[in-house]
Amino acid sequence: MKLWTRIAPALGVGALALAGCLSSEPSHAGSSDPPPASASIVASAAITPAPAAPPASGSAAIPPVSTSIEGMALVPAGPFTMGADAGGEPDEHPAHTVTLAAFYLDLTEVTNEAYQACVVKGLCPPTDPKSAAQNRFGPDARFRGPRQPVSSLGWDSARAYCAWMGKRLPTEAEWEKAARGADARRYPWGNDEPTPARGVFAGFVTGDVGGHPSGAGPYGHLDLAGNVWEWVEDIYDPYAYQRAGAAEGKGGTCEEALSALAELRSAGKKGFTGSNPIPTECEHVLRGGAFNYPAPGLRSSNRVHHPGRFHLVMSGFRCARDGGP
Repeated sequence: MKLWTRIAPALGVGALALAGCLSSEPSHAGSSDPPPASASIVASAAITPAPAAPPASGSAAIPPVSTSIEGMALVPAGPFTMGADAGGEPDEHPAHTVTLAAFYLDLTEVTNEAYQACVVKGLCPPTDPKSAAQNRFGPDARFRGPRQPVSSLGWDSARAYCAWMGKRLPTEAEWEKAARGADARRYPWGNDEPTPARGVFAGFVTGDVGGHPSGAGPYGHLDLAGNVWEWVEDIYDPYAYQRAGAAEGKGGTCEEALSALAELRSAGKKGFTGSNPIPTECEHVLRGGAFNYPAPGLRSSNRVHHPGRFHLVMSGFRCARDGGP
């Protein structure tokens, strides 16, 4: 986790267990640079119970497809370079080859309009209306335009929406392949530094999805850098790239991740995951940077993480689906 602020102490465990209570736990960042917009980041706990979790990635409940899918773009099968050998944080190292099956990924982040249809059906919890103001970005209404990316929701809510659509969350490796392609590019568009024409970053509010075509990734996906951080399926494992399953994009289990985090704490390696305290619970990965984020943190190898219950105005998602040649 890459944090650039410190905030008030967390509420007690009992308070966190109650739906609707706030958690003053810290947020992520992706670089040591200060944010341009907010002096502190406040994470909200879930405000409604999450629906039952959908099937895990690869489940038979989501059948493979081999034809084009509206609103999605194919990421072809084959190898790519995941991670980096230098720069960023140690949890991004080392660079290694990962081979994946073909899959489809939403061209854009899921919008407020699309997500609200699931809320109306009673299958997805509503977004948390408090996060924007708590994080000094103004009223929640600034983030609720129909074509802005949905945000202020937790990992379970993202999974529930994807399942309702007959899809799933992408894995961390799938997300990075969609952003980096076969040429190990630093950003979705290549190795040139971010510019306002390529994405929404270093600002105070999200933009409509798909509004920066010059920032498209190698397979045509948009907004993979900036706008909102995107939840992915994986448990955050700081040693994922050192595991036996690394060549398949597979990190450790929750128990293995907790063991790795405990090892980092005992060795005094706080900076291994960035400047935040090393987690004491299993968290989930988010990728891609956000509207308030400095340019260096938009690199496609950047790994951040939060407890799935966190509802942050900086965090949204897009969905994936198995299939393709």
